Amino acid sequence: MKMTDERWLEKGFIDEAIPNGIVIKEEIRRMCKEKNAVIMAHYYTEGEVQDIADFVGDSLALAQQAAKTDADIIVMCGVHFMGETNKILCPEKTILIPDLNASCSLAESCPAGDFKKFIEAHPGHTVISYVNTSAAVKALTDVVVTSSNARQIVESFPKDTPIIFGPDENLGGYINSLTGRNMVLWHGACHVHEKFSVEKILKLKEEHPNAKILAHPECKGPIVKLADKVGSTAALLKFSITDEAQEFIVATESGILHKMQKSAPHKLFFPAPPDDSTCACNECNFMKLITLKKIYNCLKYEWPIIEVNVQIAQKAIRPINKMLEISRQLGL
Repeated sequence: MKMTDERWLEKGFIDEAIPNGIVIKEEIRRMCKEKNAVIMAHYYTEGEVQDIADFVGDSLALAQQAAKTDADIIVMCGVHFMGETNKILCPEKTILIPDLNASCSLAESCPAGDFKKFIEAHPGHTVISYVNTSAAVKALTDVVVTSSNARQIVESFPKDTPIIFGPDENLGGYINSLTGRNMVLWHGACHVHEKFSVEKILKLKEEHPNAKILAHPECKGPIVKLADKVGSTAALLKFSITDEAQEFIVATESGILHKMQKSAPHKLFFPAPPDDSTCACNECNFMKLITLKKIYNCLKYEWPIIEVNVQIAQKAIRPINKMLEISRQLGL
């Protein structure tokens, strides 16, 4: 292995200088065409990353797109579990992620070994896992869900079905409240959605009384109760475009404001503030690790590559496919 490669491994990404005279966006697009590569980006990445992507979406849309693309290479501009999901769905393709350090606090809150013990402590339960989990957790799961389809998938099971839901306790609690279920919840959370401040949102609402509050169901209960609309990232985006309101306070990761503003340039969008007094908005530091320079180097050197243990992938593909199948049946 070359010395350069060892440095890459140590950092988890490629930090090679971009040659003088290179127009980075044009070169990224040229390499995509040359290598039959597609760039997929989550709504929470930086705006310039979303703008260079072939496809931008939430977790469900990204999984659906990965399952049907004919590209040879997928560059997943998001966090690690998204790259794993792509690799499980497309084992024959090369899956790249620009920075291996792009993890997910929610996925990290649910180690597979601990989750296995949790399942064993509740025998006879159907196991539903949020997509924000490692491949190893998905391999322990009966069906995967996203925030776009969690309620509908839970309701697709008979009312008396005992269910374990993990790892997001806030989302699971919200689904319980909507469906009247009593799912057993794993105690995990997203560090972004946990940090929103009720007091600061109310203060922002005082300043903008006509603004509607949009909240992701990963938020804590008091934030969800304030909201005029609760939904997945894609659902909040659609609502912000189609609703008659002209101002919105958005309680999810602030990267989505880029797409909202592009889609409805005549409207005003305000990021819901976190408890941290030094920040006006709430960002996922993992999503923000993805940059144009890292995408350029990732495509040029075709590294970092996402690999998933074959045995784990064979088990994890079943609940992912079940999610995609139920979503198709429900028209999601």
